[in-house]
Amino acid sequence: MAETKDIKIRPAVERDVPVILGFVKRLAAYEKAAPHEVEATEDLLVQNLFGPHPYAHVLLASVNSNNNEEEEQVAGFALYFFNFSTWKGRPGLYLEDLFVDSEFRGLGIGKRLLIQLAAVAKERECGRMEWVVLDWNEPAIKFYESLGAQKMSEWIINRVAGQALSDLAEM
Repeated sequence: MAETKDIKIRPAVERDVPVILGFVKRLAAYEKAAPHEVEATEDLLVQNLFGPHPYAHVLLASVNSNNNEEEEQVAGFALYFFNFSTWKGRPGLYLEDLFVDSEFRGLGIGKRLLIQLAAVAKERECGRMEWVVLDWNEPAIKFYESLGAQKMSEWIINRVAGQALSDLAEM
């Protein structure tokens, strides 16, 4: 594990798209998905993250072990977007993905990303911040609980995708 002297969190810019796509693919592998399940491409990410109507935002975490900007390594990312709570009458921040490369885990990078996301949520007057975690990912579950996250076990995620989405739209 690298000895880290500095962790920087910054918003992603369009030139970071190849790095973002790499994180998406490594996260999918970590979550035991087949490689073909990642349909995202650089073009889709450019269009949907940096186009005229961005649907989501990305924070990147970099580490620098030598205080030399040229030696910074992007170590993790968080992709998020805003939703809305009718009960709270306020926006919410939804964390879609959080991933730190294995060689940088345990350095506080995930925590720093979540702290920055909480600051964004407060700045935008969000009523809450939410995300899901796979039920087998015990290290992540314990980590989130240590930061004050509460399991919402009474809620079940529903999804309509692919042909089912097309069929529903045509009803």
